Amino acid sequence: MRTHTLLTVALLGLLLWTSCSQASDTESKEEETQEDSSKETETTEETPGEEGETEEATKKEKTTEIEEENNVMVLHNINFDRALSENQYLLVEFYATWCGHCKELEPIYAEVAGMLKEEGSAMRLAKVEATEEPELTLEFEIQGFPVLELFINGDRKKPIKYTGKRSKEGIIQWMKRHAGPGAPVLDSADSAAQFIESHNITVVGFFDNLESEAAKVFKALALNFDDAEFALSASPEVFLKYEVKANSVVLFKKFDEGRADFPLSEEGVLNPENLTAFIKQNSLELVISFRPETVELIFNSGIHLHSLLFINSAVESQTALVDKSRTIAKEFKGKMLFVVIDVAAALDNVLNYFGVSKTDAPTVRLIDMETGKKFSIAAGDLSIDSLRQLCQDVAAGSAKPYYRSEEIPEDWNKGPVKVLVGKNFESVALDPTKNVFVEFYAPWCGHCKDLTPIWEQLGEKYSDRDDIIIAKMDATANEVESLTISGFPTLKYFPADGKEVVDYTGNRDLETFSRFLEDGVLPTESNEEEDEFDKEGGGGGDDEEVAESAEVPTNTTSKDEL
Repeated sequence: MRTHTLLTVALLGLLLWTSCSQASDTESKEEETQEDSSKETETTEETPGEEGETEEATKKEKTTEIEEENNVMVLHNINFDRALSENQYLLVEFYATWCGHCKELEPIYAEVAGMLKEEGSAMRLAKVEATEEPELTLEFEIQGFPVLELFINGDRKKPIKYTGKRSKEGIIQWMKRHAGPGAPVLDSADSAAQFIESHNITVVGFFDNLESEAAKVFKALALNFDDAEFALSASPEVFLKYEVKANSVVLFKKFDEGRADFPLSEEGVLNPENLTAFIKQNSLELVISFRPETVELIFNSGIHLHSLLFINSAVESQTALVDKSRTIAKEFKGKMLFVVIDVAAALDNVLNYFGVSKTDAPTVRLIDMETGKKFSIAAGDLSIDSLRQLCQDVAAGSAKPYYRSEEIPEDWNKGPVKVLVGKNFESVALDPTKNVFVEFYAPWCGHCKDLTPIWEQLGEKYSDRDDIIIAKMDATANEVESLTISGFPTLKYFPADGKEVVDYTGNRDLETFSRFLEDGVLPTESNEEEDEFDKEGGGGGDDEEVAESAEVPTNTTSKDEL
């Protein structure tokens, strides 16, 4: 699970980083966790004084009055209850002033607030500066920023966590679904046909009894999907028109085979997890073109094998490969995801991640999201038959993964810091006669650049020691089978005699590094509280959700920051 989570974050971050330059409404599903208390700021108000008198910032006294900023209610522990009692549907953002993602959301949130207020809607938006409101932060278990919670009819005990997109359209759609009557009932063949024809993806629940437990599960599930429209029907006429003979769910779509059926169990039970997976998988085209709007669909599909076809859309023979690959995609439906990436688009970071250049197209990379292993077809050997064979071998577990490596530099061992690449890593780092301290870095990483002079000093200090090697490796261009590098810089110590590898988490200064090398013991003081992320969960909640979204301001850069 950890590898799957890290890889999803890395790839999703890469794709989102790229797509943000193409579409301003691409949503970031990240949060910044509350770790660095030194960055907390107090909301202050300048108190005007006499002319020439020094103005002092004083904290404003809290009352039950509710002020607004850009049509967004400003809440705290004193006026929170009042806001809940006066608003039927209140979406509250818990944020921190230093949080970058909160700043990105701010203008979108304000625009939605203004629209809803102008409409006279029962839906309103509010915000809480969580770092200044410890009581509310603790009560609602806020451990990441921004967090949005919907309060309905003043119910303070059971707020609904916001799961929609962080865009104007996404917030409005999500709010209306939770405030509205829910999925409509299709009571005639004509109304059903009109509803289905009006949407790209439609999910219809066919139930004998619309008040059954299965129907209730379906209605609840419908609230949390952004990319499909939901409806129900108990009409025999509608059952007959769509040839549905028993209680079931049917997904209608305007692409590929046109529909997919999800029958209920013999007992009439509807499993929400199974239905969710069914909808996600069948909402995807057999061959998905990577676009900003498909990023989330790809990585939330639940399918861990992804076949990536890199083509140049300007070359007709390459675009023809896309159509031909549909046959293979159909054979592996539900087991493998097929994605097309156009090298003519602005996707340099994605291309670099997979070691693909624009001149390599057409080419294929197949990646296992659970293990992080990547597979490819030899240059010049790409065909439909070779692609099918690779997919079969990977699915069967018999394919051999590939690992990228730069060529070994001629002067790799001339300087105080030795330069490692994939091809010389084992011979140097795993040399049983040496103690090797390696920095895994990224050329674009600011924290790595900050570490560079210290690392050079460390190399100089131990340059006359035959038993200690200070080294570095560009982990964006080189891979090692036995290692998973999820953030930069990552520091690993490879002791002599094949002893267990040590993940260095101590302070990054010359004195601490030296003490570590001399004593061979990891310092007790560390960067754990400062490190940028804890990929297995930034504290509380669903580990996978937090891991995929958490970002803490510190001195380690994760791959998803590309």
